[in-house]
Amino acid sequence: MDAHALRRQGWTISAIARHLGRDRKTIRAYLNGERVAGTRQPAMDAFVPFLDYCRQRLQDDPHLWASTLYDEVVALGYLGAYPTFTRALRRHQVRPHCEPCKSSSGRDFAVITHPPGEEIQFDWLELPEAPSEWGVGEHAHLLVGALAHSGRWRAVLAESEDFPHLVQGLDQIVRKLGGTARRWRFDRMSTVCYPSTGRVLPAFTGVAKYYGVGVDICPPRRGNRKGVVEKVNHSAAQRWWRTVPDGLSVQQAQSGVDKLALRMDQRRRKVDGVSTNVAELADSESLLELPTRPFPAELEVQRTVSPQSLVSFDGNFYSVPPGLPGAQVSVVHRLGEDEIRIVTAGRSVVACHRQAPRGSGQTIRDAGHVIALERAVLANFNDRAPCKRKVRRPPTAEALAEADRLLDQQSSVSSAERVVVDLSHYAAVADQLRHLPARKEENED
Repeated sequence: MDAHALRRQGWTISAIARHLGRDRKTIRAYLNGERVAGTRQPAMDAFVPFLDYCRQRLQDDPHLWASTLYDEVVALGYLGAYPTFTRALRRHQVRPHCEPCKSSSGRDFAVITHPPGEEIQFDWLELPEAPSEWGVGEHAHLLVGALAHSGRWRAVLAESEDFPHLVQGLDQIVRKLGGTARRWRFDRMSTVCYPSTGRVLPAFTGVAKYYGVGVDICPPRRGNRKGVVEKVNHSAAQRWWRTVPDGLSVQQAQSGVDKLALRMDQRRRKVDGVSTNVAELADSESLLELPTRPFPAELEVQRTVSPQSLVSFDGNFYSVPPGLPGAQVSVVHRLGEDEIRIVTAGRSVVACHRQAPRGSGQTIRDAGHVIALERAVLANFNDRAPCKRKVRRPPTAEALAEADRLLDQQSSVSSAERVVVDLSHYAAVADQLRHLPARKEENED
């Protein structure tokens, strides 16, 4: 009011600013109506430069998690916190509406308590549209294990969901967790129990006794008993698998899911009014010690021999004798042992190697295989000069004699085709001969 009153009296902006003790730009903004007294000008929204990117990403994928999108914009330079980011998404109405996926409300649920170190929940996560380079078909398989009390989880990629891969994945997960809980919980997997009755299979009973744990099977149609691992599955699918690019190897993908699991260990938790995180809760759980070696299940996978007489297994290559390119062989490995065997379809062992560390990218060659391959290659090697292409080489006498034979054969066939036996012609002649005496009597009459 003072600025407007002084301005009406003819004061300059500089004089008004000196008299009121304000900046000239501030006085000019009030006089021009750009600012209102008592209203603070809002700060610049740090989300606005990333608005178009977020809108495009959610237009392409309406169900993309906000946490996944937040990771992407942070990498692009966004400095705000995650709650600020989600508020901006809601304020600008960036996410498109999806009526079929509208969440329902009013459902009853129960809270299940999990004492520390008491239970690990396991579940298979089928990942659709796996990269063709993996050679696992339409789906990749991720075995996820989560501590029910703290929520710490680890996961292992596998080629299939059969019994040996299940045992291998279980052993790797509990070793990544640093120990095992006293109980393992599963849904009604056919490799763990009889799905119709829920009774544990004898083969898996041996696995449980080996690790000193008990097995709990979820009741039918009550999957909420595995709520911790189900939530982890959802997070892994949305925050990791949904953004896995093409051309990524299995080992690189495994490294990606391991990094996500470590990052999610920093999730905040509040226990009895005390603020903590998942990592601190997991470290306080008393887990059982693990056996020195995994349960001795026998793992067998099918492979195709490469032209270099190599077979791939667990991110490494192993040699076989020459003469088998393109052949189907089986790689047999007993968990806990340090060697692998390569057998043919007839169960003949063609190679036995020391197992290299998983995913190390090594090529293990047997000296005998190398020598035999070199001999096979040198035996087929020819050091003659290439043939001359621009030379005159007319047909030889033998070729001309063969050509004459073909011509004679064709002429005999054509002359035989000209001899045609027409039975209708002979039938007409016979009919004329039958009527010949009657015609003669008519002429005499």
